[in-house]
Order: sequence, then C-alpha cells, then structure tokens
Amino acid sequence: MVTGGAGFIGSHVIRTLINNHPDYRIVNVDKLTYAGNLENLRDVENASGYRFERADICDYNRICEIIDHYSIDGIIHLAAESHVDRSIVDPFTFAHTNVMGTLSLLQAARTRWEALPDGYNGKTFYHISTDEVYGALPADGGFFTEETPYSPHSPYSASKASSDHFVRAYHDTYGMPCIITNCSNNYGPNQFPEKLIPLFINNILHHRPLPVYGAGLNVRDWLYVEDHARAIDLVFHNGRAGATYNIGGFNEWRNIDLVRLLVKVTDRLLGRPEGDSLPLITFVTDRKGHDLRYAIDSTLLSRELGWTPSLQFEEGLEKTVRWYLDNPEWVGNVTSGEYQKYYETMYGSRKNL
Repeated sequence: MVTGGAGFIGSHVIRTLINNHPDYRIVNVDKLTYAGNLENLRDVENASGYRFERADICDYNRICEIIDHYSIDGIIHLAAESHVDRSIVDPFTFAHTNVMGTLSLLQAARTRWEALPDGYNGKTFYHISTDEVYGALPADGGFFTEETPYSPHSPYSASKASSDHFVRAYHDTYGMPCIITNCSNNYGPNQFPEKLIPLFINNILHHRPLPVYGAGLNVRDWLYVEDHARAIDLVFHNGRAGATYNIGGFNEWRNIDLVRLLVKVTDRLLGRPEGDSLPLITFVTDRKGHDLRYAIDSTLLSRELGWTPSLQFEEGLEKTVRWYLDNPEWVGNVTSGEYQKYYETMYGSRKNL
C-alpha cells in the first residue's frame, strides 16, 4: 500500500515499483486533496497489479478494511500536507493529517498484522519524512545526519517530527518493523505548481513575477524525484527495521542562484534572449520562521544500500523544465482545477472494495 500515491513523489514511487516489480499488487490509497492528481499515473493506471482506493488515512476503519481486503504486507507512507506556507496559515490541518493520519495507519497496521499467525514476519511500515524536522544549519557548513537532534521551526516540520516520533514509538513499543527516511527538497515532473520550481517555470513562461523571499540567501539541498523514488524502492526492500536513513541530492543552492539558473534554462528552451526574464525577479517579505540552510549527509544510505543520486542539479533542472514546457495540458489542467474531474472519469462513484 502506497499512501499519497496520486501526489508528486507518490506517483513516481508507484511507477518505480510497477516497473521494477511487475509481479507486485500495489494499492494506491489517496484522499485526492488538491495535491492528489490521478493524471500523474495515466501511463500505469491499467497495469495488472495496480489498484486505487480513494480513502482518508485518518479514517481508521477504512484503512483497516483496505489492509484486510488486500492482505497488505508493506506500507509506504507518503500521504501528507507538505507546503510550509499553507501550514503557517492552517496548522490544524497539518496536525490532523500528518500526525493523526500517521497514527491511524500505524494502529491499523499493528492490529491487523499482530492478529496474523506469523505476526510481523515479512511486514514493513516505511514512513517518508523531511529534512525540515532537523531545523536549520549555519551558512558556513555542517550537514544533517541521522543523529542530528530534532528542532522543527514551522507547523509543517513540527507535524512531521511528531509523526516520526510515533513511528519510532511503534517500533520500540510493539516491535513493529518500521523504517523512516528524511529527504531534502524534491523537484521534477508532476510537482504541484505551488512549489518553487514548477511555479517559477510557469511564471517565466507567462511573464509573471518571480517572488523571492528576503534576499534569496536561504540554501536548500535539491533531490531529483526519480532518484528519490529509486532510493525508496531500495530502502523498502533492503533497509533495516528500526533504522533511519537520510536521502539528499548533494546539491546545495541559494534560492536566488537557483532562480537565476532557472531563468537561464527556461529562457533558452523558450528561444528567448539570455536573461530576458531576470527582471521578473521580485524580492518579497521573508517567510515567518524561514530556516537559513538545509543540507543532508546521505553517507549511511550510500554505504549500506549503495544509493547515490544519478543526476547533477543542472541536468535534472533542464529535464524538469523541458517536461513542464512539453506538457502544457497537464499544467493547464492543474492550474484550472480540471484535473480534479479525472477521478470521476476513471472511477465514477464506485468503490473498489
């Protein structure tokens, strides 16, 4: 079961699992909030082992029903509210989905698996989290490791930190086989255009302002989403129960430098003069509680499972820009809200179970 499988990262994970493990039965559980888009899975929705269940992870009884019906033996948990700006405006929703939703999944999996003759044997609960739970790093160096103390600064990161603690508690208290990964900023195809890179690509295309927080000096580590999906596949199958792994792209960029590079690449692919869109950069009031710098040390993951990112940032960014420019229908459906009708087109009002 992949929760949040219609979302940005989740859809890439499902595609990776289907392509790498064609004998699997993969159940995509998604509530289809604004960030859930079944169009992300058009190319695999007819795969023989794929099933979709529209469900809220906070609905404990429904999750129990799905686990029982499909005899779920592994859960990859990605469903979450994830946009920091939204969490500042509406922290209750983030606490409800990210904390109570995770707890609902944990308890449902525990009660169903403990009742089986072989108990937890062959079972895995894998929780995908964020580097933001660690807080901020100084500008002049240092990296987040698996031993870095938690120090979340936004309602989003606080909710993810809490869910991480619940996952560890279920492993320590009940012996439930759980794994956590904390990843850096993802980018790539199919990302909802409220996020920086797809938002700015679309704004450059339409000559709209590019709002940069503060002086644009905040630093983030960027991870191409397909590299992340490949890491998730590896961790799910080979990671140690009870372990935490950090997944980073080894690609630190100041926001202002990233935006300038994005302008350069997008203008070139649009056939515009170099720097044509630079005047669109607009500095705006900094975000509340804006962490200065994130950077991940992925040494443990590389050493234990042999994972390294396959793309340098410039290469991944160009692939990303090309995808958005080559898929105007997807972008148009998302920005107009038309994508939300795709569920009814595919599934109508029927319930799969």
